[in-house]
Amino acid sequence: MNTAFSFIIVLGLLIFVHELGHFLFAKLFKVKVLKFSLGFGPKIIGKTYGETEYLISAFPLGGYVKMLGENPDEQNVTVSDQQGSFAHKPVWKRFFIVLAGPVFNLLFALVLFCGLFIAIGVPDSRDTTTIGQVNEKSPAAVAGLVSGDTIVQINEHAVTGWLEVLKSVKESDGKPLTIEIKRGTEQKTVIVTVTPAIDSVKNVFGEVVEKRYMIGVAKAESLVYEKVGMIQAIQAAFAQTWMYISLTVMGFVKLIQRVVPMSELGGPILIAQLAGQQMAAGWVHLVFFMGLLSVNLGILNLLPVPVLDGGHLMFLSIEAVRREPVSERVQILAQQIGMFLLGSLMLFVFYNDLLRIFTK
Repeated sequence: MNTAFSFIIVLGLLIFVHELGHFLFAKLFKVKVLKFSLGFGPKIIGKTYGETEYLISAFPLGGYVKMLGENPDEQNVTVSDQQGSFAHKPVWKRFFIVLAGPVFNLLFALVLFCGLFIAIGVPDSRDTTTIGQVNEKSPAAVAGLVSGDTIVQINEHAVTGWLEVLKSVKESDGKPLTIEIKRGTEQKTVIVTVTPAIDSVKNVFGEVVEKRYMIGVAKAESLVYEKVGMIQAIQAAFAQTWMYISLTVMGFVKLIQRVVPMSELGGPILIAQLAGQQMAAGWVHLVFFMGLLSVNLGILNLLPVPVLDGGHLMFLSIEAVRREPVSERVQILAQQIGMFLLGSLMLFVFYNDLLRIFTK
């Protein structure tokens, strides 16, 4: 139940924000908006206010804002309707109407983080020498180290930070290390001997960036939130949003380079599962997840693929350079190709989702 509820809340809110961007800029430039829909397909409920019908539709995996004269096959509107027609607005206005959707998703992530950091403070990862994870069959596991152990001393040299632990292991040249730890609630002193081995250091995309001596342990997460002033909170929100933007863009690059396998792509089922897990972990985790998903949605829509906002922006850019629109036939053909590509991708990620479920 939590999974379904969190999925509806997260995805519904992000779709609403995206379509709101298109809607507000269309209104700003006096384009007639015929429909504002959350979801695709058959109408579930709808209400008309003014010139716009507001809908909730059957399939909650997207949404749309339908504007007068928007589609290539309906740009020949009557003379009386041209004032409110999307197709008859200057190219720069159309560009901003289309761009507003993805930009609103990026801004929404920024607003989320601003609100979070102002309310509870900025996350600060405290240094520690406590072990959070021990890899299976690693030198540390063989020596008997376990999660929760706190490293106090290595080869009779006291260590007070995780960087000192990493440095001691890296500079060991593979020679055995005598490690003193504190274990359990009673802080019992235990001394173990660990022999480091050469292993690969990987980045977040699984690429090997370095090979060095390691013992197969990871630091325990010790995250606290420090109350700061509004300016610092806003700066931290910008930094967090930019980090997510950079990771998302790099993720697309790594997919193209085949560093990240296509099997890692997930669809609605994976999003629902992750949303449920984040909600169960607490509202702070859910806010971070929603911010990340909002950035992903914004960047994804900027890809130059017909049907997506990025495809429309590409055609508008060509029109601005040529000083005339791309032919209606080419636009329709591109949309059909885009629909095929998007449909194929949705089927593929849905297949990945099912594969994860049934191969666990």
